Amino acid sequence: MPQYAAMIYAQDVDWTLPEYAETTAEYGAFGEAAAAVLRGGAALYPTPTATSVRVQGGKGGDVVTTDGPYAETKEALTGFYLIEAADLDEAVAWAAKIPAAWDGGTIEVRPVIDFGG
Repeated sequence: MPQYAAMIYAQDVDWTLPEYAETTAEYGAFGEAAAAVLRGGAALYPTPTATSVRVQGGKGGDVVTTDGPYAETKEALTGFYLIEAADLDEAVAWAAKIPAAWDGGTIEVRPVIDFGG
C-alpha cells in the first residue's frame, strides 16, 4: 500500500512548553485515532535549533555548517507523519484531521518513493 508524508507547517514554537499543552494533547488524540495508518512521525524543535549542512566543491568536499535555517519564515516545518493509505484521497482525509490543518497551519501531503529496500 502506498505511503504519504504529511509534513506539518505551523507556527515555529517549542511545542514542549506548557503553554502548548492543549495543542500537544490534540496531536496525541490524532495519533491514537490514526494509529492504524501511521507508520512513523515526529515533532521537531524550532528552527533556531537547526543546523544547515552544505558540501562545497562536490562530493567529498568541505562540509560547511551554519546555525539555524536558511531563511526566516512565519511557518516552518514543525513535524511530520508517515501515513499508509490506499490512495491520495485517503491520505488527504487523514491529513485534514491533523490539528495544524485547522489551527492556522498547512499540511503538505506527498507520496513517498518506494525504492524496494
